[in-house]
Parts: sequence; structure tokens; C-alpha cells
Amino acid sequence: MSAMFRALENPNYRTWAAGALVSNIGTWMQRVAQDWLVLTVLTDHSGAAVGLTTGLQFLPMLLLGPYGGVLADRYRKRVILLWTQLAMGLTALGLGLLVVTGTAHLWHAYLAAVCLGIASAIDAPARQAFVSELVGQDNIANAVALNSASFNTARLTGPAIAGALIAWVGTGAVFLLNAASFAAVLIALFRIRTSQPAPPAPATRGKHQVAEGVNYVRGRPDLMLIMVLVGVVGAFGLNFAVTNSLMATTEFRVGPGEFGLLGSIMAVGTLAGALLAARRAGPRLRFMLAGALGLGIFTLVCSVSPSFWIYAAVLIPVGLASITFLNSCNTSIQLSVEPQFRGRVLALYLAILQGGTALGAPLMGWIGSQFGARWCVASGGIVVLLTGIAAVIAVARRNELTLRQSLRLAFRREAAA
Repeated sequence: MSAMFRALENPNYRTWAAGALVSNIGTWMQRVAQDWLVLTVLTDHSGAAVGLTTGLQFLPMLLLGPYGGVLADRYRKRVILLWTQLAMGLTALGLGLLVVTGTAHLWHAYLAAVCLGIASAIDAPARQAFVSELVGQDNIANAVALNSASFNTARLTGPAIAGALIAWVGTGAVFLLNAASFAAVLIALFRIRTSQPAPPAPATRGKHQVAEGVNYVRGRPDLMLIMVLVGVVGAFGLNFAVTNSLMATTEFRVGPGEFGLLGSIMAVGTLAGALLAARRAGPRLRFMLAGALGLGIFTLVCSVSPSFWIYAAVLIPVGLASITFLNSCNTSIQLSVEPQFRGRVLALYLAILQGGTALGAPLMGWIGSQFGARWCVASGGIVVLLTGIAAVIAVARRNELTLRQSLRLAFRREAAA
């Protein structure tokens, strides 16, 4: 098998990847349907309401994510995932039935977002660490990249399918299809042979396990750099649900089909970035820095794009830069953290990333409502670019390099990439 897909040689990982792909397609369909429902059905094109919905969905990760990491380090991850995936499927089913019957109100969308967020806060650390157990240390980097490729394959198809379905039968059917898609990952979890490989020994019980994880990160400058970067980038650079919906509806005045297409076009870049990452043997600091800088630059280009199709085309390098940055951060953590701390450190990473998105989404929505969609996009690009430059300067000082040398390091091509 090609080195790009070497993790798929593991039968447990193949089973998991197949189920996750189906579920991810449904998840991306629901994301588009949720934004469109709030923006055009439950409100009169309120960017602030879309931002608040996104914030409510990601805020539980900030508050509960570290405790989800403790659970992932203490209990069997497969059992945790069975319960969390079931909870998310039931939430999608409930909202779908409300929409189909015409009884949905804005507070229902807010409540569903909170429920999904709580389940995700428990699910995400266990899911990330579960992959490491399935493939072993040698294939972690490849499995992380293939997970991203699967996620972005779904991102390529899900939004386009959702846009077509919304235009044809409305948003309710999309929520119901997403609920059905969770059956695939539940079946995969039941089919995985739990005795192969054996999970690592669980973390010891204690009253201060979250604090232990925090202190572990604080003692690692490389992890602290990642946490600061993902917090800022998550808040200002990854709120595509807010920025794309505002640009589509208020700036370019297109319908649900074109709005869904934006997510699919962006996924071309994210899928390409994930497949490129699958070829690499491990993380490199340069890819993390280049990803942050590239995301800031191309987001600024998006803000001045004169037409819908130019904006859509620029989303391809935006997607490439964003997934390059996120893959490098995730793989660095998976490979450098001891197994007994992995769940908690991943939980802190996800809490900061998604918590930053939760805190930034209402702010980005408010900027869009007050100053227009283009300023919403531009402000995010400016903040991400300045943060990336600050990170390059910090790395240059730590490694006693000049700023020019550090920038060249960030953007230099690797022959093996």
C-alpha cells in the first residue's frame, strides 16, 4: 500500500475510517443546514444569531473539554465514543423533527447547538486519542492526516449535497439524514476488535488531573506556542460559518446552493493539504508557521474579492493553509506527548481551538452586522497574520535566527513534502 495510506493497513483503522467518513458527510450537511436555518428561516439574515449559534456549539469544549480529556485518559475510549455519538445523533434527530413539523424556534437551534457542544466536548479528546491506540506510534502522523483527508472529503461533498437538498426539500430533511449517518460510526465501533491493539494503561485517579495536564503543557514551550496560536487562529481565522454565510447572503446575495458550494470549494484546498500531510513522516514547525501566515494573507485577499466566484476560488488556498496549520499542531501533540497525558493535552488543545472559535464567533458576527461582511473577513485576516508574524519572531529569538531566516524557514519547500 502507498505510504500515503499506510495507516489503512490496520483493519481496525479501516473500519473506523469508513464509518467516520459517512458520519462526517452528515455532519457537514448539518453545519450548512444549521447556518441556513438560523440565517434565513429563524431570523432575518442575522449574522449575530449565526455567530451565537456557532459560539454555543463550541463553548462547551472550552468549559468541559479538559474534563473530557480526563475521561479519555481514565476510561475505555471506545465506550465513551459509543455514548457520545449516540447523543449527537439523537440531537440531530430532535431538531430535524422540529423543523419538518414547522415548530422550530430560534431557541431550539440554540439548545441543539449546546447539546451538540456538550457531547463533542466529551467525544473529541477520546476520538483523537482513540486513533493513536488503533494505529500505534509509528503511524500516528499518517492516521491524523488521513483523518483530516476523510473529514475534508466529507467537507467537499456534504455542503454541496446540503445546499441542493435545502433548495429542494428544506433544511429539516438534512438534519434527519445527519441523524441517520451516525449509525455508520456506531456500527464501526461495534465491529472494531477491541483486543487488538490493547489500550495503554489508564491514568491514575486523582483530584487534580486537569491541573496536572495544564501544568504539563505549561512546562513545554513548544506546546505553549501551539496553544496560543490555535486560540487566536480559532477565534479569528476559522469562523467560516459566520464569514461565508455573511458574504454569500449580504455581499453576493446568492441562494443556498451557492452557499453550500462555498464549503465544497474550500474543501478542495483542505483535502489537498491533508493528503500532502499524509506523505510527511512527521510534523515540522515550518508548516505550522507557514499555515498561519498563509491563512492570514489569503483571508485578506478574500475580503477584497470583487465577485462570488473569485471569493470562492480564493477559499481553496485558505483551506490549504488552514489544514496545514491544524494538522501540524495536532500531529506535534500526538507524537510528543506521553500516552498517560495524551487525552488531557488533546482536550486542552481542542478546548482552546474550539473555545476560541466559540468566543470569536459572536464577535465576528457582530462586526459583520455593524460594519459589513468584508470588514468581518478582513479583521480576521489581519489578526491571524499579525499573530503568525509574532510567532515567527518568537521562534527566531528562541533559535537565535534573524527574522528573514525564520520566514525563509517557514516557507522553504521540503524535497520530501
